[in-house]
Amino acid sequence: MSNDIFRKGAAWIKGEIVPIDQATIGVTDWAVTHSDVTYDVVPVWDGAFFRLNDYLDRFEASMQAYRMDVGMDRAEMTSALHDMVSRSGLKQAYVAMVAARGTPKVAGSRDPRDCQNHFFAWCVPYIHVVKPEVAEAGVSLYIPNNVHRIPDQSLNQRVKNYHWGDFTAALFQAKDHGYETALLTDGHGNLAEGPGFNVFAIFGNKVVTPKQHVLHGITRLTALELCREHGFKTEERALSLEEFLIADEVFLTSSGGGIFPVARVNNHHFSNGSAGPKATRLREAYYDMLAQSGLRSAISY
Repeated sequence: MSNDIFRKGAAWIKGEIVPIDQATIGVTDWAVTHSDVTYDVVPVWDGAFFRLNDYLDRFEASMQAYRMDVGMDRAEMTSALHDMVSRSGLKQAYVAMVAARGTPKVAGSRDPRDCQNHFFAWCVPYIHVVKPEVAEAGVSLYIPNNVHRIPDQSLNQRVKNYHWGDFTAALFQAKDHGYETALLTDGHGNLAEGPGFNVFAIFGNKVVTPKQHVLHGITRLTALELCREHGFKTEERALSLEEFLIADEVFLTSSGGGIFPVARVNNHHFSNGSAGPKATRLREAYYDMLAQSGLRSAISY
């Protein structure tokens, strides 16, 4: 099968690799009817996975938290990811691994234990959560006052999931007001996260990022490591909106693009409405880190 038909991406599903637009799951799968899914996204950069083992660690922990058994071990999932990206021919890719609850083996059952869990994966050309030219100029964020992040007590945010009702509502507001993306609070005056990213605030030589109501992302972890390497003290704790708005600089982190300096939050401007110098240096350091051999898993094309 020619790589040309995989130009838009590929999927591994039911043991086969197919073009992304041919990948399907059943309409009665609880992944569809209940958003009963956990997943993770790992970047491929210059022909290699970045921090694949860290992403697989979190994916396996998420499956355990959701009481899912897809009938594949780590070696088998790793092989599926490598084979899929290799077949696609993509050297820069956004790669998702997914565990779905599946369809009940007992027709009409409402018992999640009756579902046949399954694994699938897909890859597409590399996705930037924020366009590079926007990141270089500084991102604009909108924080709505009437949409808040689903609390940890209702949904464990450390398990990556498809529950985006709050994010989608916030994104509509952000776009309607002319902002690039949205950031949510926890409903009690503290920052949470945005659709696909964590948030950080720089105060002098200190960097603070929220600890609760957020996914502890692998790029978040990478950013914390980079901050320490660059002489910053790091704190993972509650970050109030009031404190956030007096930060020297603000940045976002995502597997879809790394580190993004923020120029504006609602009507408040940082760094004179441009990307801050410290966040910009961290962004550059992230792309340098993508090339570190010890963090890369080369793909055989």
